[in-house]
Amino acid sequence: MSCIRIDESYLIHQLKQLLSIPSPAGYSDQVVHYVGSQLEKLNIEFEITRRGSIRATLPGKQNTLDRAVTVHLDTLGAMVSRLKDNGKLAVTPIGSWSSRFAEGGRVTIFTQAGPRRGTVLPLKASGHAWGDAVDALPVSWDHVELRVDEICRNQEDLTANGFDVGDTIAFDALPEITENGFINARHLDDKAGAAIVLSAAKALVDAKAVLPVDCHLIFTIFEEIGFGASADVYADVSEMVVVDLAPVAPDQNASEYTATIAMKDQTGPFDYHLSQKLVALCRDCDIDFQKDVFRYYRSDAASAIEAGHDVRTALVGFGVDASHGYERTHLSSLTATARL
Repeated sequence: MSCIRIDESYLIHQLKQLLSIPSPAGYSDQVVHYVGSQLEKLNIEFEITRRGSIRATLPGKQNTLDRAVTVHLDTLGAMVSRLKDNGKLAVTPIGSWSSRFAEGGRVTIFTQAGPRRGTVLPLKASGHAWGDAVDALPVSWDHVELRVDEICRNQEDLTANGFDVGDTIAFDALPEITENGFINARHLDDKAGAAIVLSAAKALVDAKAVLPVDCHLIFTIFEEIGFGASADVYADVSEMVVVDLAPVAPDQNASEYTATIAMKDQTGPFDYHLSQKLVALCRDCDIDFQKDVFRYYRSDAASAIEAGHDVRTALVGFGVDASHGYERTHLSSLTATARL
């Protein structure tokens, strides 16, 4: 089988650009505009849905029984839930993640008066002030607060500086790519997936590949809160492959250095025939891959099926260590997934 080459420099560039754009679920306009501009550069036609997702089309020889590749642009984040009397902000998470990974995070708070900076800290943040009590503090969102980089001694100061309940909070991605290919950053889920999809699309365009049927590239914006692809799949799509992270852990089979084909997640098995087709493609094109079963995991595939879309689904993932925390993957995993 003829296998198309992936431009790794383009993939890395897109990943860096995407990671630089804050997009916690509910605050995605900027990243959607960016991805749209990249699709325009590739001369790929697309539309924006009412809720703000992107649906693009790579035309094929046949325009019925289409295929789709789906990825999400939204990330984890937080929101201001209360202005505190001590001049700090109480926060509530956007998406499902532990507050232990929020502690120490540098953030941008998007207020009506403009963006403000700050740091999320545990309520007892100094050993000099609290002694051993800092190690006894429970891990929960009720036990962290946001220290803002403005002169705010009380609730009135917070209001005067433009802070309010409902302000969106974006955590800095802090990407670092080592010379030996390791990629450390928050929000690899699923900015790396978006970079993979853009890179695969570029490879097809550059190669002037002729697709057998129309293929839609779907970029969703509400995956982290559970309903990403619920309204974004064209009615004529018969098969959909989701690109998302594959969690790397001692009891998982996923790898940071290969593509991973998920056979099942917490919502049940993926489509048998489509998953086996992906396995065959890996073997035919000599793509390093693993198969795995994910226990505490759902994706855009689940939201599409639950919304009633009659579509076969499969999931391919790039391996991520410490998912929904301080994440790490390797370029070899991104490239393998993009090739697949």
